[in-house]
Amino acid sequence: MKILQICSYMYPHIGGIEQVARDCANALKNDCEQKIICFNHEKGNLIDEVDGISVIRAGCFAKIASQSLSVSFGKLLKKTLKDFKPDVIIFHYPNPFAAHYLLKHIKKYPNIKLILYWHLDITKQKLLGKFFKGQTKRLIRRAAKIFATSPNYIDGSFYLSENKDKCEVLSCCVAQERIKISDKEIALANAIREENKGKTICLAMGRHVPYKGLEYLVKASAFLSGEYRIYIGGQGPLTDSLIALAQNDKKITFLGKVSLELLKAYIQACDIFCFPSITKNEAFGIALAEAMGCGKPAVTFTIKGSGVNYVSLNGVTGIEVENSNAEKYAEAIKELALNKELRVQYGANAQKRVEELFTEEVFQRKLKSVIASLFGNAK
Repeated sequence: MKILQICSYMYPHIGGIEQVARDCANALKNDCEQKIICFNHEKGNLIDEVDGISVIRAGCFAKIASQSLSVSFGKLLKKTLKDFKPDVIIFHYPNPFAAHYLLKHIKKYPNIKLILYWHLDITKQKLLGKFFKGQTKRLIRRAAKIFATSPNYIDGSFYLSENKDKCEVLSCCVAQERIKISDKEIALANAIREENKGKTICLAMGRHVPYKGLEYLVKASAFLSGEYRIYIGGQGPLTDSLIALAQNDKKITFLGKVSLELLKAYIQACDIFCFPSITKNEAFGIALAEAMGCGKPAVTFTIKGSGVNYVSLNGVTGIEVENSNAEKYAEAIKELALNKELRVQYGANAQKRVEELFTEEVFQRKLKSVIASLFGNAK
């Protein structure tokens, strides 16, 4: 069997969709021949390999509203379809520029099974979402299956809720290497705890962009006493404004971009993982699942239609509060800080939930099963 994936970018570019595409590729590596086509950050075309799989990168001349534009993408896709002759295409949605060429060229290949991996609705660019409404409907009609990262997103998405018969839940997975802790990382974690002896350590990690809701964590800190320490990792366009918002709050430390080693150390050291995302742009929350896999209870906001509240369950693996309510968020942090038994219970539940639903093994088994079912080979 031959499988072609179409996504925006691919490793070494780091991002949630890119990681899922890589997880798909590795899950199928021993069972089929694969190619991946995506955009290149540079102007020129490039063909290289990731994990032994051929990646075709189309040169990009501009990026508008998060969408990469390329003169060569359409020609490269047409040639790949003709020469490679894939049996299955996994298209990572949204990617309207690539979708235009996919719909144009796939007409010649009615036997190709198209799978849409639905990462999120187009919500930020509302005008674009309306403009591409017809295109999205054509993609869905052509698709044999649609993967959604959570049942919540199926119910909350206008498109998916209308096409539940085609939908399958294929949640993002937590790579074992990202939660397995080494002796050195344990030592680093112990040092962080020693530095904050007697304090409740809260940790947040993510890009500093509006939908991550980090401003509400900073605002929540104002309702907490000096017995708390809040670490915020990552960076982005809102970094400077977040630092300015927290300038008089000595409880907050911005870590910037951290290595995987330090990330695991801080997760190990923290008492509470804070995940204050506020919109459906946060469709799942891989960082949240990773922290849960390390046995950490979470505090989240209620996000209608997002998978965040599927990953972490209110009153089971953490506490969920009213969206964008900083005071309620602080109260949830206090509740966990003051009740060690509850923290331990939620942390254990969190780890169990990840082991049952979000491991690489579960991801691989479900992906292979659905693809096999398209050809009448479901086990």
